[in-house]
Amino acid sequence: MARYTGADCRRCRREKMKLFLKGSKCESPKCPIEVRPYPPGQHGRGRTKDSEYLLQLREKQKAKRIYGVLEKQFGGYYVEANRKQGKTGDILLQILESRLDNVIYRAGFSKSRDMARQVVRHGHVLVNGVKVDIPSYRVSENDIVEIREKSRELTPFVVARAEAGSRGIPAWLEVLSSQMRILVHALPARQVIDTPVQEQLIVELYSK
Repeated sequence: MARYTGADCRRCRREKMKLFLKGSKCESPKCPIEVRPYPPGQHGRGRTKDSEYLLQLREKQKAKRIYGVLEKQFGGYYVEANRKQGKTGDILLQILESRLDNVIYRAGFSKSRDMARQVVRHGHVLVNGVKVDIPSYRVSENDIVEIREKSRELTPFVVARAEAGSRGIPAWLEVLSSQMRILVHALPARQVIDTPVQEQLIVELYSK
């Protein structure tokens, strides 16, 4: 399976903002963007002309990196969103938010989306009582997502229960931390998605 294997902090610096790809490290003074808040590379501190295309490209790259999706898969999500009725940008973000790895992260069961993908791939997650080990699996309204009972005493999940409530939970999810269970009440509308992305710029980029 293709995946990014480079430095996560380099991606944050490229976008000139924290994408929270490294969990607790992003909240600490050790976060590289705190020390070097400019793009990586020899010309990182140079002044670039922010053309319309560059702004659109950067928004697409930012969204891909936040959700941990590669180019081909992201393009497929856009095609799917464009075919549906409604605002393409809103539907695109809804698709990304409904990924199983994102749901695990949003519920506070993992420190980062990378960690959430690992949790799913290792078979720790059940959806409606059935094991699902595909991070890109998309949840639906009224789904019940939970950590497998045999896995709940593993250190990451013990820590997650101890830190329950320390991170805000989206309104479209209900988290029962003591049972390591997530109730999906609805798919998220744009107004409850706090991802710092201007989705209209992404739509404009793909529309060319």
